[in-house]
Amino acid sequence: MHSSDRDRLVLAGVVFAVLFSQLLLYPGIGTLVSVLGADTTSSGLTATTLDASMWFLVAEFAAYVAFVGVWGAISDMSGRRTPFIVASALAGAVGYATLAAVPALGSIPFSAVLLLRVFQGAMTIGAFSLTMTMLMDLEGGHGRNMGAAGIAIGLGAALGAPIGGQLTELDPVAPLLVAAGLLVFVGALVSRLADRTPETSRTARALLEGVRRRPTLSIPYAFGFIDRMTAGFFALVGTLYFQDVFNLDAGTTGLLLACFFAPFALLQYPMGSLSDRIGRTIPIVAGSACYGLGILGVGIAPSVRTAAVAMVVVGILGALVSPATMALVTDLASERERGLAMAGFNLAGSLGFLGGFLVGGTVASTYSYDLAFLVVGGLEIAIAIVTVPIFVRLSLGSDPAMDGSTGRETGNR
Repeated sequence: MHSSDRDRLVLAGVVFAVLFSQLLLYPGIGTLVSVLGADTTSSGLTATTLDASMWFLVAEFAAYVAFVGVWGAISDMSGRRTPFIVASALAGAVGYATLAAVPALGSIPFSAVLLLRVFQGAMTIGAFSLTMTMLMDLEGGHGRNMGAAGIAIGLGAALGAPIGGQLTELDPVAPLLVAAGLLVFVGALVSRLADRTPETSRTARALLEGVRRRPTLSIPYAFGFIDRMTAGFFALVGTLYFQDVFNLDAGTTGLLLACFFAPFALLQYPMGSLSDRIGRTIPIVAGSACYGLGILGVGIAPSVRTAAVAMVVVGILGALVSPATMALVTDLASERERGLAMAGFNLAGSLGFLGGFLVGGTVASTYSYDLAFLVVGGLEIAIAIVTVPIFVRLSLGSDPAMDGSTGRETGNR
């Protein structure tokens, strides 16, 4: 096996482990926040289980937003990736383990639990974003590399949700302990990889100026924001929707979420390779429009069976969009600014997750689940329609031929 192929496999495994750890918590989120003290705290943050769950998820993604750029900038400035991935993974493991110890301590207010969640998120995002940046550094085609990242993300989510549901049935804090152990494993694994970061280091001002000169990066960032918003929406509102409307337990909810994440995961690599051949425009624009329609379909599904079918369709369409969007970031970014460029994409994605939690949770709580599905699905359709002229005018993704070793474009993009 070629060294870049081996590293692609290992790095994809790291991305899988980080996302798997994150998704372990979602199916049993209502039970988990209760065990962590939400039921014993008199606060607007914990007025309902939905409110407490929303703020527990928001705390992590707020930390993602605040720190993802810091990790990317430090990596680009130093010309190193692996030591920062190792450090962030181990610190993230400490965060998960400390949260798992909260019920035993018994006297920690829920606001302090949220602060621990912020620390855990600030550390975990470093491992996630910089591992994806290391995939950007590899040869072999941007679509393939981001397809490997995408299949890892999808598999992590697909397996994390159902396994997390089963772990919650055993013990509500079990997902936290498993997450901590996985991040320790990630740190040990990455420490053995070669660092392929471009050897030149740069100042923070030079990095920011380089990214500023590439305004077209805002296009994949915008799609990343909306796509992750839908993921955040399903993680919180979708989970509670399935449990309230169809009266499902945590384990069955995890299996229903897996109906989305399984095809989303398994089709990432072939869809990424497809975008290398046909360009990014069709997968991103047409895929996003159909993806939004699929979300609306989930919201009107009358039974668990039809909801599961709709989730499978949405997963297939998501697999079409995701790797092409990430590959477009790699296409447009300079090799010396990849850490910050991918950090920007993950920043947009983290803001999207926050939007999914806050917008979806607020609309569902204040109005109805039906309106929440309409808002989120409608936004996905709207961005596809609005950006069609931009893709046509700038010919974004029209020629996928790329120099895989440097990231320089060889076609007209």
